Amino acid sequence: MTGKDTIYERHIRPLAPIATGVSPYLAKMDRFSAMLFDVYGTLLISRAGDIGYDREPTKVANRLRHLLLRSGINLTPDHLSDALNLAIARTHAIARGQGIDFPEVDIVQVWQQVLGMDDLPLVKKFALEYELIVNPVYPMPGLEQLLIGFKNRKIPMGIISNAQFYTVDVLERFLGATLERGGFDHRLLFFSWREGHAKPSTVMFKRAKEALLGLGIPAGSVLVVGNDMRNDILPARAVGFKTALFAGDRRSLRQRESDDCCRDLSPDLIVTDLRQLIAGTGDS
Repeated sequence: MTGKDTIYERHIRPLAPIATGVSPYLAKMDRFSAMLFDVYGTLLISRAGDIGYDREPTKVANRLRHLLLRSGINLTPDHLSDALNLAIARTHAIARGQGIDFPEVDIVQVWQQVLGMDDLPLVKKFALEYELIVNPVYPMPGLEQLLIGFKNRKIPMGIISNAQFYTVDVLERFLGATLERGGFDHRLLFFSWREGHAKPSTVMFKRAKEALLGLGIPAGSVLVVGNDMRNDILPARAVGFKTALFAGDRRSLRQRESDDCCRDLSPDLIVTDLRQLIAGTGDS
């Protein structure tokens, strides 16, 4: 068993979604030519409701203490969290000074600063374990059926996600295969840490639109699925994609009703189970 296997065995536990009380709206379900998905709160149940590196870890302090002791790091969980958030804020400030409205960090570089450590494999193991402690995740019900259905029907699938390297690791762990073998098109994978821009910026969505046009697929025939009205639905709509709000888990549903930019915004679809999307593959 590898060190990474041990980390997964230590921290991965089944999770179930919490009902949102939201009713699905599928009247505008169409035969979409491609699908683009968010990850946290959409493809994966996320106890934090989002990517978790900037969360306050008070509820998991004991597990973090054990991680710090195992790693030989002389910090308390509170001091670790403070140092992490400060390093992220500084990196964001530099990027904003360069004109990036919604910057993203490379969390490995951030952890190297926080831990004062150059050993890349050790830093990545620490970053993965920290994330799994503060933000436990598990596949959303219906994920396997969804991916098999789309893959069998040759519907191109992609991802647009605020993410870090461990997002790919975790997804591939649950899929038991690489993202490409799981059905995702490598040309349609957009992760914020690679792109340097985070949602709700339209940058990743514009890049996805260009990639899809290169495949002969216009934006109006593409469905973007995500759990956040501001981060997913707003920028997807801005570049011409169709949109589906995933309302399958109360932890991660972000309707943003008090947000001015979302107040008059409505998704084309509301989905409460991933399997509802299979009707959009042409077998409706």
